[in-house]
Amino acid sequence: MRAPSAGGALDRARARFGPVALVVSAGISVQFGAALAVMVMPRTGAAGVVTLRLAAAALVLLLVCRPKVRGYARADWTTVFWFGVTMAGMNGLFYQAIDRIPLGPAVTLEVLGPLALSVVVSRRLVNVLWAALALAGVTLLAGHGGGGFGGLDPLGAAFAVGAGGMWAAYIVFSARTGRRFPQADGLALAMAVAAVISLPLGVVEAGSDLVVPGTLALGLGVAVLSSVLPYTLELLALRRLPAPTFAILMSLEPAIAASAGFLVLHQGMSLGDALAIALVIAASMGAVRSQVGGSSAQGASGSSRYEGVASGEVKESVARGRLGSE
Repeated sequence: MRAPSAGGALDRARARFGPVALVVSAGISVQFGAALAVMVMPRTGAAGVVTLRLAAAALVLLLVCRPKVRGYARADWTTVFWFGVTMAGMNGLFYQAIDRIPLGPAVTLEVLGPLALSVVVSRRLVNVLWAALALAGVTLLAGHGGGGFGGLDPLGAAFAVGAGGMWAAYIVFSARTGRRFPQADGLALAMAVAAVISLPLGVVEAGSDLVVPGTLALGLGVAVLSSVLPYTLELLALRRLPAPTFAILMSLEPAIAASAGFLVLHQGMSLGDALAIALVIAASMGAVRSQVGGSSAQGASGSSRYEGVASGEVKESVARGRLGSE
């Protein structure tokens, strides 16, 4: 009997951990892109960064997808419009938040939106416990005094929570758009809507600074790190990774954001802050796992109402949605 070769073991390890590494790398890219956006804000303001980010992402999607604009019903266009509105709102609120509070707590507060969506649409009592755990983390984060993440700017925190609410709406409209439009066509059209909505605000805040070559280059860097690169990595990962695993890995992003804030922006983090973020991450992971368990128990009838990242039906649309997220 032949012993397994070292090459075979290596191949199995790559097959098991390769997709995980792709998702984690995508998260790192997104959060370091957000850190770069903070560095661009003194030049353009938060609204200017949003305009550059969405315009670049819309241009990439329209060139790559070349979506058709004929043959759709009014309801289809209504869905795309509101998808674009939620995309613009999510980005606008999030960038306003990280202009005022550190990146780690901003992302931690933002993920409360998808978590709340999971709790609201779930019929499982256990998700109420996960919500309580997340609330404990947020309370610890907001109440911690002194240095680090203590004393968060109330307006910045409100913007982050608002971004989370828009993220929850974004998940719903992403799923609906994915069912009405082929491939990424709906996302490309919605991104164009979001870019048009954000343009006047960016022009008012940044004016001609938006077209300074150096600023344009930095804005392109934000778009690549926050959109194009993670989009590619996540689509590669989702070909070999179950949607629930993907969702759980995305729950790690508050920790990645805190690391990016510390390394790039020199934003401190205390032990209490780390514990608060860990509680929210644990709650998010638990909610995903319990939601998946509930969906499995219901069988293949599709009776689960949660249209988020745990839904296999829309898992690729969620990865494509990285172009529109923070």
